[in-house]
Amino acid sequence: MTDQSIKALRQIAWHIFQSAVETADPALAMKTALSSSPFPVLTANGKYIVVGIGKAAPAMMREALGQIAGPYTALCITHPENTESAGDAALMYGAHPVPDDTSLSAGQAVADLLAEAGPADQVIALISGGGSALMALPVPGISIADKAKVSELLLGAGIDITQMNLVRQQLSELKGGGFLHHAAPAPVRAYILSDVIGDDLRAIASGPTVAPIGTQEDAREICLQAGVWGELPASVRDHLSRSEVKTQPAPPSENHLIGSNRQSLQAAEKAATDVGSVHVVSDHLIGDVRDAATLLLDAAEATPSSAVSVLLAGGETTVQLTGSGKGGRNQELALHVAVGAEKRGLSGDWIFLSGGTDGRDGPTDAAGGIVDASSLQRMRNAGVDPITLLDNNDSYAALSASKDLLMTGATGTNVADIQCFLISKP
Repeated sequence: MTDQSIKALRQIAWHIFQSAVETADPALAMKTALSSSPFPVLTANGKYIVVGIGKAAPAMMREALGQIAGPYTALCITHPENTESAGDAALMYGAHPVPDDTSLSAGQAVADLLAEAGPADQVIALISGGGSALMALPVPGISIADKAKVSELLLGAGIDITQMNLVRQQLSELKGGGFLHHAAPAPVRAYILSDVIGDDLRAIASGPTVAPIGTQEDAREICLQAGVWGELPASVRDHLSRSEVKTQPAPPSENHLIGSNRQSLQAAEKAATDVGSVHVVSDHLIGDVRDAATLLLDAAEATPSSAVSVLLAGGETTVQLTGSGKGGRNQELALHVAVGAEKRGLSGDWIFLSGGTDGRDGPTDAAGGIVDASSLQRMRNAGVDPITLLDNNDSYAALSASKDLLMTGATGTNVADIQCFLISKP
């Protein structure tokens, strides 16, 4: 593969990925949603209480406040890397993907604001991915340090986001419908940008405005099956081992889905139509990154010769942490594809990109990775062994050595991940 052909394919892959990200623009999604589902009209003496939570919260908040008619109080919670304005809403930052004291302060601020809501008020929730960690208010007896430990263990156990958020809900005052209890007696309308494959509203930001996914017993079983039960803080094990306390059903809410990974994948497909033959390998790419890499490489090997093929996927994979390295699911998937392609002797010119639409992959400053047939050799030329680094979950170091990190900065949105595999066979 020549440097020129590598550059050309990289530019195409970047364009396809950017098309997917731009389609998930939160302000545009809010504007479209409000055109068909506008804010409810206030009654006498009422006000709007607007709460934005998640990586896309500032853009959603700006659009919402620009269209609101009537008195309001607004609070926006996002991550520090998102430097966008939230209009005149109060702005707070939490931590992601593991909550900390800033997340606790944000969660308490939400609870305090909702406590002011009366029956004449309208609570508007603007929800996007990342909210589980950014806003944290543990149930009594569990500290924020305990919740952080749970998040760290679950993130390293390779379980999917729905299972993870089921556990989080059982430890939270605001998740799994808890937001609705705090807002009562005021009605709640939510506008939700999905980062969860399948768009289960109960799992997005751990479902503040919907019923919980499961029970304490379900959460306990997930932790046992994931092999982390014995490592959980004693306070968490005690809480999940108590008899279920029957609580009142969450008050009703009106929830509107305004954007998703599926919509972004469709935009990527449209952007790729002029490049070559387009095939969506999976719109539900979940599970371990090793299995995902196998699926994508099988599809790449099956592409025809004498043509440019574009293979696309969307989803959210998981990583089983066994080493002490640094990286994220997209970086590790890209490295697995590069290693697998070399082992298989994948022919032709090819580029593989895997990126998080939020611009952050795990606890790193990269959105993911973009690799080609020369990536592993560039790593070796830089003095690192890609296999050793992969075994240590150190994909960031490997991709950094080959200059294959996908760097976008915070995008202000979050609809999970997009994969693009470009291949041109002789």
